[in-house]
Amino acid sequence: MLTLHRVRGVRLAPDGAPATGHAVLVDGGRIAAIGPYEELLAAHGEQARVREWDGVLTPGRTEPDAAALLETVYHPDPREAGELGGEPVGGEALAALDMTEARWGAGARRGLQRLLALGTTALTGPFTRPAVRTAVRRSGLAELPDGRPRTLAVGGAADFAVFAEDGSCLATVLAGRLVHRRR
Repeated sequence: MLTLHRVRGVRLAPDGAPATGHAVLVDGGRIAAIGPYEELLAAHGEQARVREWDGVLTPGRTEPDAAALLETVYHPDPREAGELGGEPVGGEALAALDMTEARWGAGARRGLQRLLALGTTALTGPFTRPAVRTAVRRSGLAELPDGRPRTLAVGGAADFAVFAEDGSCLATVLAGRLVHRRR
C-alpha cells in the first residue's frame, strides 16, 4: 500500500536543510518517491493513503550510546514504579536486582520504545547480551556498527522520523510502518 507523508519539509540528510513543500511516498518498506507534495499527490493520490504531519521529516536519530542504554541499565516495568521508579536503573540499584535474561529482554524492549519516541531509527552496537540482541533485532531498528548518519533516498529503506518545531518527535516510521506517534 502506498502512503504519502505530507510534512512542512523533508531533510534528506541529518545536517541538510529541509526542502519545504516536499513529501515522501512510501511503498511497503521502501521510499518510492521524494518531491513536491502537489506533484506526488497528483500522480499517486488516488492510490495512496495521506498522512499529514506538522513537522520536518528526516532520516531520524542514530543512537551512538545504544549498547550502554540497553545493556548497562534496566528500564523498569510500569508495575515496578512503586519500587524502582519510572527511570532507568543502574549502578548499585541494578546490582541488587535479580536480572535474568528474560528481565534484560523486557527492559531492553521498554528502552527501545523510549528511543523510538525520540525519533531513533538506527542504533550502534555491538550488543553482547543475547536477550538485548534479540530485542534489537525484533524492533526493526537498523544496527549501524560505524554510527555513520543515514540519509533518505528513493529506493532506500522507509526509516524516518518527523520532528516538530520544538524538536520533539511526532512520528517514527520503520520499514514503512508507523511505530511511534506522539499523542
